[in-house]
Amino acid sequence: MTLLPEATSTALPFRVADLSLAESGRHQIRLAENEMPGLMALREEFGASQPLAGARIAGSIHMTVQTAVLIETLTALGAQVRWASCNIFSTQDEAAAAVAVGAGTPDAPAGVPVFAWKGETLEEYWWCTEQIFDWSGEAQAAGADWTGPNMILDDGGDASLLVHKGREYELAGVVPETPEDASHEYRVILDTLRRSVAASTDRWTRVAADIQGVTEETTTGVHRLYELARDGELLFPAINVNDSVTKSKFDNKYGIRHSLPDGLNRATDVLIGGKVAFVVGYGDVGKGAAEALRGQGARVIVSEVDPICALQAAMDGYQVARLESVIEQVDILVTGTGNVDVVRVEHIERMKHQAIIANVGHFDNEIDMAGLERLPGVEKVEIKPQVHEWRLPNGRSVLVLSEGRLMNLGNATGHPSFVMSNSFTNQVLAQIELWVRNEQYPIGVYVLPKHLDEKVARLHLDALGVELTELRPEQAAYIGVQVEGPYKVDHYRY
Repeated sequence: MTLLPEATSTALPFRVADLSLAESGRHQIRLAENEMPGLMALREEFGASQPLAGARIAGSIHMTVQTAVLIETLTALGAQVRWASCNIFSTQDEAAAAVAVGAGTPDAPAGVPVFAWKGETLEEYWWCTEQIFDWSGEAQAAGADWTGPNMILDDGGDASLLVHKGREYELAGVVPETPEDASHEYRVILDTLRRSVAASTDRWTRVAADIQGVTEETTTGVHRLYELARDGELLFPAINVNDSVTKSKFDNKYGIRHSLPDGLNRATDVLIGGKVAFVVGYGDVGKGAAEALRGQGARVIVSEVDPICALQAAMDGYQVARLESVIEQVDILVTGTGNVDVVRVEHIERMKHQAIIANVGHFDNEIDMAGLERLPGVEKVEIKPQVHEWRLPNGRSVLVLSEGRLMNLGNATGHPSFVMSNSFTNQVLAQIELWVRNEQYPIGVYVLPKHLDEKVARLHLDALGVELTELRPEQAAYIGVQVEGPYKVDHYRY
């Protein structure tokens, strides 16, 4: 397997595109810190007490400028960290370089071990993910006998998947044969674990035994964790960060509202106003996508399987229709469901010439990219990085962004810093919660307590000039809450 960029000979283990980008990355990180008041407040609150001292965190989240602020917050609170991106296209190379260099120089980096660069192959991606579990160098330096991390910070569940599947196959004594119809990525995963099990028959078993918990960022990864818990296969406690109100109702909606049109504009420069845009799914992500497209002047149509979300979309003024009913009208097709094969080849073949197809869900299987590749006579032409024209046998073509993966990170730089401060403040608090109070969390999937959710919101109010009204004691007593909160019951729907 050829890995690019080339390995380095410095003492710090890492693999990034270009360390000379570190200065540019550091400038961007400095600006982002000003837009991430939650994380900076946690550094001030917990910096002296070091609540994450002893934590060895394997991180798998998009290696962006905003993630750099998260990483440096974790280390400021006492954690050791190794990091990989959770998407082959989402890394900002200057951010990865800055984190690797840290307080050192490009010639003598002294930061965090980072294994990420924009445009990884799938083989490289899973190699990078493996590296966040190899703490042998740190163990040797500390004179310790541990194997890997004791915490995971995940986005999409790939890091957790590697541990669970690795341990499963070690206990079985064999990695299963690769099915003939397996996707390319599944083949890579099996090959990765096949090599690992051949090298060590208990590596992942030892890794799993040390892990005290995982905090999961996104809907797709949370779904995987709940499935493992349902089947009695979850190996360690998990906190579902995605369902914190200050994550899902902000990152998922307002983040997409910002980053979707940013990605469309950078990728295509096609005018959105006046076009017919179709949004598959009207959850929090879909709501943000639809609002963004309507704000640009598009006529937006929405599809839904959930009658409640469908009614919301209709009451918000959108046409709600099945994709099959209107596909010939669609200029811009956006999917963000977290489901599989919602846009299929039979849809794509009926689309307008040079219609745009974009995904803002976590994985590329929302669009049947494998089916599109197998279509007889189809031709794939790269227009520019992460923008491909697929020439169809019927004479028309479509533009697919970021090869069906997250286009707001592949074609742009993702959500803005302020929104990500909400999400990442939840992540840090969740890591502290699992690390410091681990005995309170038997194996299962949890959400952060309501008072911490409200704390995340409070930490972001001053930056927006918000003046919060305070309850008088008699008012608090009347509605059955404390003056200082929490103000809502756990099942309240914001």
